[in-house]
Amino acid sequence: ERARIARELHDVVTHHVTAMVVQADAAQFLLTSAPERAGEGLTAVSDTGRRALTELRYLLGVLEATGESASADPARAGRAPTLGRVGDLVEQARRSGQPVGFSEQGERRPRSVDVELAAYRVVQEALTNAMKYAAGKPARVLLRHGAEHIEIEVTTDGPVAAPVTRKPGPAGGRGLAGLRARVRMLDGELEAGPRPEGGFEVRATIPSRPLQE
Repeated sequence: ERARIARELHDVVTHHVTAMVVQADAAQFLLTSAPERAGEGLTAVSDTGRRALTELRYLLGVLEATGESASADPARAGRAPTLGRVGDLVEQARRSGQPVGFSEQGERRPRSVDVELAAYRVVQEALTNAMKYAAGKPARVLLRHGAEHIEIEVTTDGPVAAPVTRKPGPAGGRGLAGLRARVRMLDGELEAGPRPEGGFEVRATIPSRPLQE
């Protein structure tokens, strides 16, 4: 349970704080190079902070719930980050100066909250690493919707100082290691590593689970 909480906190806090640091640095640069655009950077910081608060409130609501009620509460499930909000992650990265392409293949299908949240976190962590280790390098997010699986692929161009990709220990882990643990709990697989042509790639396949009636 502690490992699960640590993974959630890491995914939420690290992503948004990383984006806010990048956006604040950009705004500071614009103050001297293009003062008329500095407001755009500050607005991006403000928007990112609000998204962080929204996700933290959702997380606190889950922690306050007990047992199966955490996933069975329709109102709480409706506030969970889902694949439908991946576009927000992409837009946030773009506003942080990261060129990101986004495409989907196949028909989007209703899935359980756990599957939707795990897929969302994969994209979130991959884009966080792109902003941290390959700032300004083009990245691409691809979602493949299948009848039995959802596939997530995030690639980043250029030479990347690869984040730690060791297998998680008994306590789980953070970052990509924590994502592996999360995906495996859903009988899925996650691979991450350097690309032969340069850059970095994160790929995950998660079995679909229908919504509970």
